[in-house]
Amino acid sequence: MDTSSKENIQLFCKNSMQPIGGTSFKTEYSSSKKQQPCCGELKVFLSALSFVYFAKALAGGYLKSTITQIERRFEIPSSLVGVIDGSFEIGNLLVITLVSYFGARLHRPKIIGAGCLIMGIGTLLTAMPQFFMEQYKYERYSSFSNSTLTISPCLLESNSQLPISVMENSHTKINNECEIDASSSMWVYVFLGNLLRGIGETPIQPLGIAYLDDFASEDNAAFYIGCVQTVAIIGPIFGFLLGSLCAKLYVDIGFVNLDHITITPKDPQWVGAWWLGYLIAGILSLLAAVPFWCLPKSIPRPRSREDSNSSSEKSKFIMDDHTDYQTPLGEKAKIMEMARDFLPSLKNLFGNPVYFLYLCASTVQFNSLFGMVTYKPKYIEQQYGQSTSKANFVIGLINIPAVALGIFSGGIVMKKFRISVCGAAKIYLGSSVLGYLLFLSLFALGCENSDVAGLTVSYQGTKPVSYHERALFSDCNSRCKCSETKWEPMCGENGITYASACLAGCQNSTRSGKTIMFYNCTCVGITASISGNSSGMVGRCQKDNGCPKMFLYFLVISVITSYTLSLGGIPGYILLLRCIKPQLKSFALGIYTLAIRVLAGIPAPVYFGVLIDTSCLKWGFKRCGSRGSCRLYDSNAFRYRIKPVPTFHSYRIPGLHNVIGTNNSSCSFTACKTHISGTNYDAGHNVHIPKYCSTFHFKEKLCFKTKLQNQERKDNGVYKNQKGKLYYK
Repeated sequence: MDTSSKENIQLFCKNSMQPIGGTSFKTEYSSSKKQQPCCGELKVFLSALSFVYFAKALAGGYLKSTITQIERRFEIPSSLVGVIDGSFEIGNLLVITLVSYFGARLHRPKIIGAGCLIMGIGTLLTAMPQFFMEQYKYERYSSFSNSTLTISPCLLESNSQLPISVMENSHTKINNECEIDASSSMWVYVFLGNLLRGIGETPIQPLGIAYLDDFASEDNAAFYIGCVQTVAIIGPIFGFLLGSLCAKLYVDIGFVNLDHITITPKDPQWVGAWWLGYLIAGILSLLAAVPFWCLPKSIPRPRSREDSNSSSEKSKFIMDDHTDYQTPLGEKAKIMEMARDFLPSLKNLFGNPVYFLYLCASTVQFNSLFGMVTYKPKYIEQQYGQSTSKANFVIGLINIPAVALGIFSGGIVMKKFRISVCGAAKIYLGSSVLGYLLFLSLFALGCENSDVAGLTVSYQGTKPVSYHERALFSDCNSRCKCSETKWEPMCGENGITYASACLAGCQNSTRSGKTIMFYNCTCVGITASISGNSSGMVGRCQKDNGCPKMFLYFLVISVITSYTLSLGGIPGYILLLRCIKPQLKSFALGIYTLAIRVLAGIPAPVYFGVLIDTSCLKWGFKRCGSRGSCRLYDSNAFRYRIKPVPTFHSYRIPGLHNVIGTNNSSCSFTACKTHISGTNYDAGHNVHIPKYCSTFHFKEKLCFKTKLQNQERKDNGVYKNQKGKLYYK
């Protein structure tokens, strides 16, 4: 056999090992050699993106942990805190469309780096009000000194005709405090800082995830995205733990003598060092920007990814309108040319039924999640009587790791079992439905209201009571000139909390260190089991004995719910990435992010906050008389008024079956419920058909099903399509 014949045989063997349209072994070998350097660059990008996800997630988690602290520090209601929280989404909204569309054609790593710088500056700005505001002043008996002494909280009517709140301050002092009180409007700087943080965070998700998906192999793409999302979940863990630590530190630490502070972290008026964590998070964001300035604009694609763009399963989901979205090779991107393609690109996205329905389902889902995540620390505080520090610690150490494990598990399942797009949609649907059923069960695990005289029970200890401020006054404190606006809770030995020692009718009190005891309290004596046992101490009484057990059940079900909901995160994300054109990937992610921000991220914290405010029993008042933050909530109303929101949303999650498609009489096989895993080919084309598959031919809007016979196949499994559009399952 001559040399020429041997070469022909070798070439034939090599080509027979290739799929139709495949390249030669030599090309594959040389291509793999060229890919070796890019693998290192891709891993550098993966590490940098993971770190910036950690930094932004830490700042976001820390913001959630400081919601209560900001509310108390600036004396604002929950609805306004919701606006501050939503400013992050507003920042995203301002630039997300431009960044995701034009950024996809520019230098993506450098745009992400610029975003990190803006995000860091905004995070630092959030902490600035602390350095320009006056020191925090809480409602407490400031006349106490470190030594033990006795005073009379109840100022008898015969001594003065003025309420205690007026007697404590001269008119000159009140006027000065009103001038200083204007500094509470500095919450606007927190709003602006969070707004900047949202602008800076904008390019990270659409450009970063698309960059990874573009240059990673198809098998590794889901795993890499899962790693990034898992690291992003670790960020809130540290954010909430940092929030727990800072909540134990007094707000003016380093500025005041802590020995003179008469309240503890368990006190409802306590404000922690909320600003400290923002300084740490801001520095991390600035450091995260550095690596992106050193990365290239693009990396050579893996050969397997180039071939996979024509894969049968993916192309079935991509509805091609034959519009060319590619910028000509070698030419610099022109803004005007990209602008002309904007509307056709947008039309292509919203014309994709899988993308559109996934977008709607995600918007519904995130409305509930954004609202509950924002106010979950407050919910734990009010329902189970936990401190802010402990609430943040529990969320950071228990709930968020469950979310991280769920997301990572979803990525592993997608990679190990090579789940198809159809399978990903089913996992996403199943985890959403089951997770929301568990989510709703959490609302059955609440605690009853604490007994607060004049608000939840009468002064005689009976229920119910009319929720009216004048109910704070009773015959037992009628001789005391008390302020009805102050909230200085005192726990009587009868287990009832009083709004103040004055309203409890206490005649005298003593202090030793930070412990303040009150004696001869006429209102406590009414319900005291032992005659003359009419004392109490500063602070609120603990919840009933069954509440700790309920709190334990709440934690267990909350962990299971968090894991279940997050398990479908990566499959859902893969569904989103695979149902759109590769050229529109960044743009599609940007529009997705925009919709979530506008329809869920911005309104959800606000209307959840409004609902929470309606359950307030006792409002605090600023020194000038305007209403401040809520001091006491009705636990039952708090729970029941926010329950309809996730209930309403959960009823719409089953609508996700539209994403999986329906098999109707007109043979409109738009997605996965019919198990179609093939693609469409025009008549006359060759197509690979797996053995024992059925085919669906579409011709003149009629549907024909054919069972493939062996004689209809070629030896290598190629089927000649002669009947028009072809689908197979």
